[in-house]
Amino acid sequence: MDWGTLVATLGGGGIAIAGTVLADHLRHRHENDRGAEARRRTVYIEFIKAAGVCHARLRQVAQDPDAEADLAAAARAAVSEAAIHEVRERLFIDATTTVASAGQTMFEHLRILQRVVATGASSASPAFHDAYHPYLAAVWAYRVAVRGELEGLALSPAAFGWDGWDGKDRCAICAAAGAGGG
Repeated sequence: MDWGTLVATLGGGGIAIAGTVLADHLRHRHENDRGAEARRRTVYIEFIKAAGVCHARLRQVAQDPDAEADLAAAARAAVSEAAIHEVRERLFIDATTTVASAGQTMFEHLRILQRVVATGASSASPAFHDAYHPYLAAVWAYRVAVRGELEGLALSPAAFGWDGWDGKDRCAICAAAGAGGG
């Protein structure tokens, strides 16, 4: 019996098995990473969609506050019907710290807008715009955080020809209030 051949065969078999196990481990890790990224992408989009539904309903209530019998209930319903609380919890579970923080800031500004609408502020009022524009800035900060994480691409207001994310430079109501000294 040639011991050299036996040792070489066993050694080669061991290396082949180790390589297969390592390759399998790396493949599973890569698949898990892709799965986590897909989950994050999904929850990031669901969160901004839920915020958009809530925002649209709050703006609708603010367009004609007198049409609502109970403004506080209508504003609360805008938040609950959008199911943003549920999506926010998933965001906290799956998101990176940067995106979760930007999402929480956006949510807080949305809640401020909700409270302002609940007091009867119309969409043309300074009180509404004092809450609305910081919310818009928070929405864009969230988008920038998500884009930076998922794509590694920067985004700035200048790319759209804007002065800032809050939209004040494009708001006719704020411009008219500024021109009138108020």
